[in-house]
Amino acid sequence: MATSSCPDRGESAGPPHAGSQFWAGTRTELLETLGTDPVRGLGSDEAQRRLDETHHAEGTRQGSNTALNVLLRQFTSPIILILLVAAVISFLVDDAPDGVIVIVIVVASGLLGFWQEYRAGTAVRALLERVRVTTTVLRDGVRTDLALSLVVPGDLVELTAGSIVPADGRILDSDSLLVDESALTGESFPIEKRPSDTVAAGAALAERTNCVFQASHVVSGTAHIAVVATGRGTEFGRVSQDLARRAAPTEFERGMGDFGDLLLRIMLVLTAFIFVVNWTLGRPVIEALMFALALAIGLTPQMLPAITAVSLSTGARKMAARKVIVKRLEAIEDLGSVSILCTDKTGTITRGVAGLDRAEPLRLREADDGSDDAPGLDEDVLRLALANAGLQSGFRNPLDEAILERGQAPATARAVEELPYDFTRKRLSVAVAGLEPAVPLELVCKGAFDSVLGCCASARVDGLSLPIDDVKDIVESRFEKLSANGFRVLAIATRTIRLAPGQALTPADESDLELRGLLCFHDPVKPDVPAQIDRLARLGVDVKVVTGDNRFAAAKVTRDLGLDASRVMTGRQIDAAGDDALEDAVGAVSVFAEVEPAQKARIVRALRHVQEAEHRRRAEASRPDRGRGGRVRVPPRCSVAFLGDGINDAPALHAADVGISVDTAHEVARDAAAVVLLDKSLGVVIDGIRLGRETFANTLKYVRVTTSANFGNMASMAVASLFLPFLPLLPRQVLVLNFLTDLPSMAIASDRVDDELVRRPGRWRISSIRGFMIVFGLLSALFDVVTFLVLVLGFHTGATAFRSAWFVESTLTELAVLFSMRTALPMFRSRPAAPLALIGLAVAAVVFVLPYSPLAPVLGLEAVAGPVLATLAAITVAYVAANELLKRRVITDWAE
Repeated sequence: MATSSCPDRGESAGPPHAGSQFWAGTRTELLETLGTDPVRGLGSDEAQRRLDETHHAEGTRQGSNTALNVLLRQFTSPIILILLVAAVISFLVDDAPDGVIVIVIVVASGLLGFWQEYRAGTAVRALLERVRVTTTVLRDGVRTDLALSLVVPGDLVELTAGSIVPADGRILDSDSLLVDESALTGESFPIEKRPSDTVAAGAALAERTNCVFQASHVVSGTAHIAVVATGRGTEFGRVSQDLARRAAPTEFERGMGDFGDLLLRIMLVLTAFIFVVNWTLGRPVIEALMFALALAIGLTPQMLPAITAVSLSTGARKMAARKVIVKRLEAIEDLGSVSILCTDKTGTITRGVAGLDRAEPLRLREADDGSDDAPGLDEDVLRLALANAGLQSGFRNPLDEAILERGQAPATARAVEELPYDFTRKRLSVAVAGLEPAVPLELVCKGAFDSVLGCCASARVDGLSLPIDDVKDIVESRFEKLSANGFRVLAIATRTIRLAPGQALTPADESDLELRGLLCFHDPVKPDVPAQIDRLARLGVDVKVVTGDNRFAAAKVTRDLGLDASRVMTGRQIDAAGDDALEDAVGAVSVFAEVEPAQKARIVRALRHVQEAEHRRRAEASRPDRGRGGRVRVPPRCSVAFLGDGINDAPALHAADVGISVDTAHEVARDAAAVVLLDKSLGVVIDGIRLGRETFANTLKYVRVTTSANFGNMASMAVASLFLPFLPLLPRQVLVLNFLTDLPSMAIASDRVDDELVRRPGRWRISSIRGFMIVFGLLSALFDVVTFLVLVLGFHTGATAFRSAWFVESTLTELAVLFSMRTALPMFRSRPAAPLALIGLAVAAVVFVLPYSPLAPVLGLEAVAGPVLATLAAITVAYVAANELLKRRVITDWAE
């Protein structure tokens, strides 16, 4: 931590203004302005005060999802407000029973929605705690891991390789710090950062090399920073505010919006029609208005927001049980729509535990072809590898760890200077003293084969130093054979150098190297992965391997998986291709090798553009063809997912429709991902995709069933009101009926889903929902009219008896159609989930009992005669049978 001291200004000192030029001046002055103790950091009480102050200033005070706020939200929807207006009208016209019943329904619906939403929110927050990204902060003199959102101005934060920069801050001290600021500046190359007190006050953003900024991350090295600005006060916060306000809605949100527009149009037309007709027939204006409003509300699936929240949270809990954590609920729908999965091979396709099998010297006579099990650890090559991996101070990747499992750096050796690994050079160099008795200072460089080979002027072959051009073909041939046998091959080279005191290494020092040997690592394919890729294919998901490994090793692994490895696209080919050419190529390629972070993102974006273009083309083709009058089925809008866990995967995770990482990934990868796996396995991804599709299917079940049943009831009652001398149902009865039939739908989120519904991605199709609602709504209305005729002409029922019988019949038919339409199969071949069945039976029992209970007079009901009940039961059976027959003919695109 910073070693300079400053007078204690007390914990009451607030942070500097966000617009202050904190990169100018000395670090001591800045710490004084921040009111921060350079040794102990902020105190906990002062940090909490600053956190509250920041939240208050930005309007983001914690507790927005408290129980009280969630409860209040239940009573602010337009539907609830309409109901409350109806209640007020009832009291004004001395119709207290209707007013009381409306209020009871509003309260009951609100409490039910509150219970479901708050429970869902609590469960999701608990899941997110398992994968939250943290940063190390000095509080009260103790290093503490805190969520990024809890960092405040004045905090002293420790950064290491892979750390996300949580806020804008000034570097107090650093060691070989490289920071990726591409999210803020668009610059793809990491930027070296150092502490400095000489940066000018007017320096541009790119010149503030003594500062780090939110939305960037550490590529290598370490640092301690003093936080100056958080949230909206950061450079990124100011840039992103307009983008956040214009954020495009997700596919799921667009579908919900289109569905709402459809209902609004239908509701306005039918409501106006019913009101005008009843008013024209001479019925009281208030009664006609209340009836029209009740029917309009009856058409509306008022529990849809709660059911959607429950469906998504239930899906989130199911996914958590299968080791999949979603960081935002909408990602469940996105995960279900995945049709292309891009994945690195290490740890997902392979075991993820690389072992150093060979440390080979170079020979003129080619050694064995790599197929035997001999370890082949040359003492001299291994010693160089141990020095490079063991003496570096930056991030140790799994290959470094594999080297160090074979030993440790020589005791006499010490690192003088190093040039950290980056994803452009693909090399790590360490200047080592004491490694060789006759060499004062030796540069040991390890990295990707092509990268290191390009820096070599000579090679030590069979103990002799030869020009690299004389042996280059032999070395490359050996590299290709080892790679083709599944080895990950790195090269190691050395050079004697001289460094003045305090002189830093530069990439220019990585020249005129002598190639010393090859390091061969083996990470075998998991035995169950080929079967998992086959399962993904059956779900309509195409797997593409995207790796930084060389093309030969990548092709070998791809062939082992049963994928097409006849065409491998390398990073160089990606750079050489324009966007259009890349989009033409990516669809036919299953493996991308030797790719850098920016190239991974380009691959993902190209795949997304291909998917979107295909979707638009098919959508255009689905319009009526005047020449043939036919339609082409529009495929669902498919998503591209990227699975990665490294620092270099962050750009691709951001670019994908669905970014997937693992809980053991680097912080920057976990933060960029929308889905986090607790087990890095394709099997877990498969579970997530299936559950995403099941969640969407259950949401769509509610929409289809409820809208068709409600539309049928509304249409039939609108027709009946034209011919009956009384209203077919009182407004209070319509509201109670709608509330009761919504109760079983609350359990639909946990319903079983037929395999047919998860074979391909689901999506919102408003035309399909509209057609579904009209066809099955009219079928429902037809049987309703039959019921009306039977009650009026057959049993000569009066107003109260008619309403009582119709109240029972309408509820039972809606429950029956729920169990019929929840599946595309014959209803007796698809068993509903236990909660759905139990709640449905309970509601049916309540409906039977209500006309005989003490509440009957309040609701305007009376006991229904036995012959009438028997006739209604027969009509219900006939309706369900007709519904089953029509279902088989009409639902040709159920899975969509």
